[in-house]
Formats: sequence, C-alpha cells, structure tokens
Amino acid sequence: MPPLLRRGSRPGATRDSVNVAVYRDQLRELEADLRIGTLASDQYEKARREIEARLLADVGKSDPQTESPRGRGAVAIALGLAVPLCALAVYLAVGSPKALAPQAADDRTPHGMSGQDFNVLVSRLAARLKDNPEDPEGWVMLGRSYAMQERFREASEAYANAAARVPQDAQLLADYADALAMAQGRRLQGEPEKIIARALTVDPNNVKALMLAGTAAFNRNDHPAAIRHWERALGLLPAESDMVQSVQASIAEARALGGVPQAATSGKIAGLGAGAQAATPGKIAGQSTGPQAAKSGNNAGSGRVSGVVKLAPRLAAKIAPGDTVFIFARAVEGPRMPLAILRVQGRDLPAEFALDDSMAMSPAAKLSDHPRVVIGARVSKTANAMPQPGDLQGLSAPVKVGADGVNVLIDTELR
Repeated sequence: MPPLLRRGSRPGATRDSVNVAVYRDQLRELEADLRIGTLASDQYEKARREIEARLLADVGKSDPQTESPRGRGAVAIALGLAVPLCALAVYLAVGSPKALAPQAADDRTPHGMSGQDFNVLVSRLAARLKDNPEDPEGWVMLGRSYAMQERFREASEAYANAAARVPQDAQLLADYADALAMAQGRRLQGEPEKIIARALTVDPNNVKALMLAGTAAFNRNDHPAAIRHWERALGLLPAESDMVQSVQASIAEARALGGVPQAATSGKIAGLGAGAQAATPGKIAGQSTGPQAAKSGNNAGSGRVSGVVKLAPRLAAKIAPGDTVFIFARAVEGPRMPLAILRVQGRDLPAEFALDDSMAMSPAAKLSDHPRVVIGARVSKTANAMPQPGDLQGLSAPVKVGADGVNVLIDTELR
C-alpha cells in the first residue's frame, strides 16, 4: 500500500500487474509452507487453485493506463481489504477439517465457477500470453491451470516456456518434470529425470524434486538411490508434517524390496520410531521376490498369513506379464504402513503367498504384533511403491494373524 499512496509512484501500473504481484506473494508463502512441511501437499494444491482461480477471473480485464493519485489510493484501499480476505479464504481452504472430507464430484472449479467458465478464463490467459510471452508468472499459471484440467501435454509446454525465462527456479523445474511425466504416461524416465536433476542442481533441498528423483530411482529398481533421495526429503520435513508417514513407508518399502538393511540411526531419517532397532542384514537381503518365495515361510516366526491372490477375469486385459504385483498385510487397527510385503509379477497370477515376520518393513511393526490384518494385492505398471490411478487392487476381509487359505481377488481399478 505505501508505494501506491506515495505521490511519486511510478505511472503505468495496471490492475493486472497488481493482481499478479499479489498472486506471486501469496504463492511464495504457500510454497514456503509446503517446503517446510507445515502445509500438506493436498492442502497446498487446494489453496493454490483458489488463488489462481481468483486471478484468472481478473486478468485481461483492464488495459495499461496511468493511474491518477485518486486511482492509486483506491487500489491501495482495495488491496488493504483484499489481502486479509484472501488470507481468510486460504485459511478456510486449508484450516478446516471439512476441506479434507470427500466431496461430491461436479463440474465446478474450487473457485465455484463452472468448468465452462474456467475453460474460458484459461483460454483468455493463453491468448494473452501469445501477445505477451515474456511473462514467466503467466506461463506458470497457465501450466497449473492446464494441469488442473489434466491437459498435461499443454501444461508441460507452458512450464517449458516459464522455465526458459526463469531457468533457476527449482520449484518450477520440479512442476515441469511432474507435468511432462504425466504427459508421457506417468513415466519419469528420459527428459523428466533430466529436468529433476536440473532442479536439484539449483536447490538440492527442494522437497518435490527429491521426491520425484526418489520415485524415478525406485521405478528403475535403483533402491539405494531412491532411499537416499527420500531420506534427504524426510530430513527436510518437520516431525509433525502429514507427509512424514508416507515418506517413511516409501523408504521402508524400498529397503525391503532392495535388500537394504534398516539404518541404525533413530528418528525419522531412518524411517523408524526413536526406539526401534535396526533389522539384521540377512533378514531383508535374504528375501526372495519370486513366486517360490510366496510359498516359503514355514520357518517364520509366529506372525504368518497365507493364501492365494487371483485376478478378476474382467481385468485380465489390463495386466501385462511384467507388471509388478505387491502383496501386503496391513493392520486392521493401527498404522497404514504395510506390516509385511511380497513382490511378484503379473505372469505369476494366480499366486500363492505366505507373509511372515521375516518380511516386515520395520522391526518395530510386524505381523505378530497385531491380532487382525487385511491382506491386499496391487498391480502397478510402474512398480511405484505408492498407489497410483490406473493400478489394480484387491483386499481381503479382516483375518486373524495365523490364518491359512486367505483369498484375495484383484477386482478394482484405482481412480
């Protein structure tokens, strides 16, 4: 407000430029909160969409003009009112528990406008950038708007235009790599990985770039590299962050699948609780991932569940022989992290399995520690540890630990 109220303010400021400035400051605050972990990724996305939708509704409505002192004063007063209102809107988006509840799907954007109205605004912004291409913030906004519409090819092109003008923005590069990977069928191999490497060169502590780098390494079965990237990201998150548990689960799964022993350190970097003991190398390194391993387990501890995983016939056309199939046990009551996990391939289905304490992802959380579990099976074309849209999944009813003959039918496609 002070520059706008000052008599010597530079003429030529437009309403669009003021809107963009306000948007930029709000987005920087949101990204800072995301990086330090005080804002979960889903909450960040919701708040960011609110801000971008408001800006999209305003851009392009005014022509550049010299503002009079009276006009500048009016803008200053408007900003003085708008900023706290925007802050309130962000609070309502991310501070209310209701924001996390499932909502009925409709064709309205987070700002309340119809999908058709939003498309018009996105088209207006795209047209504006054709006339004024030297606007990196505009390209970023266009890329995120396209991503909201799941138009990932156009999103990656918009991000490319922004990155060409701001090549040293790690967050922008991470968003660019993410959109490009989505555009090429959720594959990070190739150009997306190169862009991620650029992002980490600019900022080795960018959490999104580290998470993407870990996922890329995991997908090519380079489990030590995946663990290294995810542990670095985990070390940048505060202990109370909502992301900590999911990152810990990813690290634990990479360790189990890669035969990497648990780190002896305590705390969140090791992916364990402060009092957990490290697993012995032989327990994890000796684990087989083939179909024969599914039948072994007679020498396991008291925690053991066995049965068979089958695929629903109607989904047979959606699975390839080389697809990864994760078979896991999860406590009915307790943490979401799998208590034991086994990895086979699509060609092995139907597959007999036996999960036991030797397959625990953490010695602090084993099958024998829980009375009842759910057995799940998930088919992943990318071998991603985290569930992705397009994965095929099936879950058993709750069973007692020690049960034999458990049937799991893969009959659901994740959306």
